[in-house]
Amino acid sequence: MTMAPELPWVPLLVPNMPSPQELLPWLERMHAAQHYSNFGPLVRELEVVFAQQFEMPHEHLTTVANATQGLELVLQALNLPTGAHVLVPALTFVATATAVVRAGHVPVLADVDAQTWMLTPKIARAACERMRIDAVMSVTTFGMPHDMSAWQQFERDTGLPVVIDAAAAYGSQWLQGAEGTLVFSLHTTKSLPAGEGGLVVSTRPGLAAKVRQLSNFGINLDPDVDTLVGTLAGLGTNAKMSEYHAAIGLASLEKWELHACDRREFLTGLMHDLEQASGYSLTWQAQGAGGPLMAPTLLCMRLPDAEARAALEQACQQARIMTRRWYQPLLQHMNVLQQRCLVLDTPDAQSLGQTLLGLPFFLGMTQQQRHRVLSVIAS
Repeated sequence: MTMAPELPWVPLLVPNMPSPQELLPWLERMHAAQHYSNFGPLVRELEVVFAQQFEMPHEHLTTVANATQGLELVLQALNLPTGAHVLVPALTFVATATAVVRAGHVPVLADVDAQTWMLTPKIARAACERMRIDAVMSVTTFGMPHDMSAWQQFERDTGLPVVIDAAAAYGSQWLQGAEGTLVFSLHTTKSLPAGEGGLVVSTRPGLAAKVRQLSNFGINLDPDVDTLVGTLAGLGTNAKMSEYHAAIGLASLEKWELHACDRREFLTGLMHDLEQASGYSLTWQAQGAGGPLMAPTLLCMRLPDAEARAALEQACQQARIMTRRWYQPLLQHMNVLQQRCLVLDTPDAQSLGQTLLGLPFFLGMTQQQRHRVLSVIAS
């Protein structure tokens, strides 16, 4: 008796990278220049484009090897005292907290807003009343942008530096005419994929230049300062973006608007169908004061309770549909972080952590794959 073949898994995420043909002109330019790293011409060209997009001088931004190192170097460039208390949301990817620890500081885990799922200036103010806070690192949860004018006012009122971990928010998070510091990811699963890479944007005087120097081991390359060129000016690391990754980023930029539009339309339609299939029992992340999500890269929904999530996970497993508990466990429940963090009351983060579930979302998803997901939800 011949067994029927098992259905292939419906993947959670599928990278949307440029094709080899799209990359070829950029790679040929790189090869002709024979410059492959160390702030090469493609990296500089990519940075010029970013500076034009953010309508700011080139010296206010820099590329890095990845967003995690970007966060670490920004914290280092802020010259916080060793062991500084850095407020972060309890509901976030681990890199937010590990960047704080690796920079020599202490993450203070705070609650998030129950509707937007983000750490807000209001929550940060309440945390400052409870304990000493030296800096704040908020997160654009699932790419949802912050209101930067509100964070600028927070900085002015408290004197505390604010860094936005905007890893998933390229194309959605802007400074909006306000002052601030943003760190983006150009990872293969993000809205502007370069394979690996990051972008630091900051209106804080000298911060981006300091990050750039630290990303090159801390070596001074500026002939107009007292330190000799080639001399170590700080204890940095090797976090430069390569020409290879800049080539991918430049190729991705050529189709960014089209792909962002496709993602928005796809997400809107899929959410509508999921709501109908579920009998309108799902809850979605609310848009904050920072504006709409312009380039969604994943699909995360909230189930009515932990039991409903567990049941859906089991049904998806049986139907060979990948899911993800974003972000689970919460940071304070991870053994490696427990002894390195301070934890405030986090009731909304705890509730979200028990009920959020990610489902497959990617460009190129077939009608058959979509139907399988909707069928499981309906059942």
